[in-house]
Amino acid sequence: MKKVFYPLACCCLAAGVFASCGGQKKANAPEEQKVALSYSKSLKAPETDSLNLTVDKDGYITIFDGETFNGWRGYGKDRVPSKWTIEDGCIKFNGSGGGEAQDGDGGDLIFAHKFKNFELELEWKVAKGSNSGILYLAQEVTSKDKDGNDVLEPIYISAPEYQILDNANHPDAKLGKDNNRQSASLYDMIPAVPQNSKPFGEWNKAKIMVYKGTVVHGQNDENVLEYHLWTKQWTDMLQASKFSEEKWPLAFELLNNCGGDNHEGFIGVQDHGDDVWFRNIKIKELPRKTKEVTLFNGTDLKGWEAYGTEKWYVEDGLLICESGPDKKYGYLATRDYYDDFDLTVEFKQEADGNSGVFIRSFIEEDVKVNGWQVEVAPKGHDTGGIYESYGRGWLIQIPDEKENILKEGDWNTMRIKVQGDNVQTWLNGQEMVNINDEKIGAGQGRIALQIHDGGGIKVLWRNLKVKTL
Repeated sequence: MKKVFYPLACCCLAAGVFASCGGQKKANAPEEQKVALSYSKSLKAPETDSLNLTVDKDGYITIFDGETFNGWRGYGKDRVPSKWTIEDGCIKFNGSGGGEAQDGDGGDLIFAHKFKNFELELEWKVAKGSNSGILYLAQEVTSKDKDGNDVLEPIYISAPEYQILDNANHPDAKLGKDNNRQSASLYDMIPAVPQNSKPFGEWNKAKIMVYKGTVVHGQNDENVLEYHLWTKQWTDMLQASKFSEEKWPLAFELLNNCGGDNHEGFIGVQDHGDDVWFRNIKIKELPRKTKEVTLFNGTDLKGWEAYGTEKWYVEDGLLICESGPDKKYGYLATRDYYDDFDLTVEFKQEADGNSGVFIRSFIEEDVKVNGWQVEVAPKGHDTGGIYESYGRGWLIQIPDEKENILKEGDWNTMRIKVQGDNVQTWLNGQEMVNINDEKIGAGQGRIALQIHDGGGIKVLWRNLKVKTL
């Protein structure tokens, strides 16, 4: 028999255990850690109240306990609408088939604390033909009608949407462009690739990472899209969507400055008129604590993602990049994102050793890199200097007398320290450059290795280790 809880109000504080959707607590489990989060009880109210929530060993905060709506309320409301219920430890929207009209006591549901940089994980499932979404960085927006009365604008006017859909049975799956309205897509903008959702009635995993403008959607343990807020790329996508400045000026203004001046907002789940379930909802606030990470395991390319057609492979415990038949630029980027860090790598140049290490970077379409390169090149070509690709070019080159520090045909150790707007590089224990740059300070992204175009290049890498700062 299903357990169903019908909410009367938001944020009643109680200790909870997970029911059948969320799993039982184990007997004699170690005492759980708690974290205090502020939240707002009503539209535009300040976050003056506080919740005491469970946090796991990895830093994820449980924001739905499986039994209560602690911290949740309707978008623009001071309570949870009655169409949202708790069923077998899951949040459920009880659909009426009314689409986005949100008839009766429905409407979108938000967790009433604003998050800035975070990783959100949850599981969802839909009934046959159902449609919903996860909204993030949302604001509660009102405008004035012709009589001067406040009117609540829809949540998606200010928030990007992670689409939730029964791809096989809902007509929206065939609309939009290039499947950009299917599950895990950035709705109406970027399709999820690969499209790996499970059929209606089965549980799917969703993951959303937001970190200093870099956004990644994950579905069923695979990253399916990446984009970058507050950039020209983001503005161009908005202008090509139904949220363009011409079609919807207010939406364009809000989304173009997504998250408002503080770049933070609510997490929301959507009432689209259809049955949908959510469970195991947890969030980690970023940045992460200082940690040391081995980027290359000596066995395979786990944790990395290749771009372009050039060769990246592992042989005898070494990571090797080599020109392919296309003789074009190629990149191997970490799947994780690194802001402030201290990186050491060892490299050995065979044949032409024209390569590089990119910092706070991302790879655009057509294998075009956006970011900054610490040069790795043959002697006489500024190994350790810093170059901005497709932008200002050389930011700083090394002094001529330091060219002989590079050991051609032998192993070299490079150290790169990035903190705020400062970048320092060392080669074989000697400092090469030290630069402060505001544009680098505002950047975000991955660490990436480059192979230069032109062909005939081969570089070996080992002992790639990073310490986050």
